[in-house]
Amino acid sequence: MNLKQIVNQVKNKSSFVDLKAFIGFCSEYLNYINENLQAIIVSQNENHYHFFQYKKEGDFQITRPINSNLMYDAKEFSKASKEFLKILQNIKTIDRKDNSIRNILNNATYTIQQSIGSALDGLPAGQSNTARKLNGDLFEHFIRLIIQEIGINCKSGVIQVPVIVDGNPEFNMSYQHDLIIENNEDVKVIGSIKTSSKDRLDKIFIDKFLYNKLTEKSIPHIAIFLNDVQRKNTKNENEYGINSTFLPGHFKGYTIKLNPLDGVYYCDIRPNMQTENILKEYIKTFDNLLIEDIWKLI
Repeated sequence: MNLKQIVNQVKNKSSFVDLKAFIGFCSEYLNYINENLQAIIVSQNENHYHFFQYKKEGDFQITRPINSNLMYDAKEFSKASKEFLKILQNIKTIDRKDNSIRNILNNATYTIQQSIGSALDGLPAGQSNTARKLNGDLFEHFIRLIIQEIGINCKSGVIQVPVIVDGNPEFNMSYQHDLIIENNEDVKVIGSIKTSSKDRLDKIFIDKFLYNKLTEKSIPHIAIFLNDVQRKNTKNENEYGINSTFLPGHFKGYTIKLNPLDGVYYCDIRPNMQTENILKEYIKTFDNLLIEDIWKLI
């Protein structure tokens, strides 16, 4: 396949019907970049982040930052993708202490989604909004398929929230959510699924506060993010680095003064999320949701 065919494939959301379709696309993309890149550019400030530069057929465009510690190559993915499906299907019986299993869950999820995002970076200049919307929609769908694969029914949609006054429902408010997990029509978990927390963190905390305040219930709210890095130009316009888009002060402030979320999960977790107080208490890698936390929440 050439880049144009790959881009046309990823633009067709209807072709991503199940996890095998996501895996199949990722395999195609990884095989393509194995031999068809102009260059791989190393980030100047965090060297394990790389940028793919396409050849002339992609107008020499440069992709989003890719964490080379998480991104599989074509050969690695061929093996890991098979294990990925097996692990999901047997999630309740796997060895929770086996770090190789946890790595496959995180790295395969990251690789599949970044293959989509990087392919969309091959769209013609001026279509960045289209790429952003497609990438976000496919990530939401992808995460829901993963959760369904481990045996939990979930969906996206609108929840009619009854506003309770003195113990009585007065009227309803409509709330759109990326992830809704129900049991016998009772909402058990509400989730936000976003590729990044940039410009979205405030709303996620406020959604939990408003929902539980209006309903006088305490429904768990979680957030699932792919990463929180973006490309930045250094002083030399021909060099590239990365910026973090995570706002630790906002996260800590909302957690302490408004309400904590019931779980925040990243495939590409930032170093400070693993070292700073409050952040390390509430933020984990994505494998923790699938292996342990989601079963406690429901």
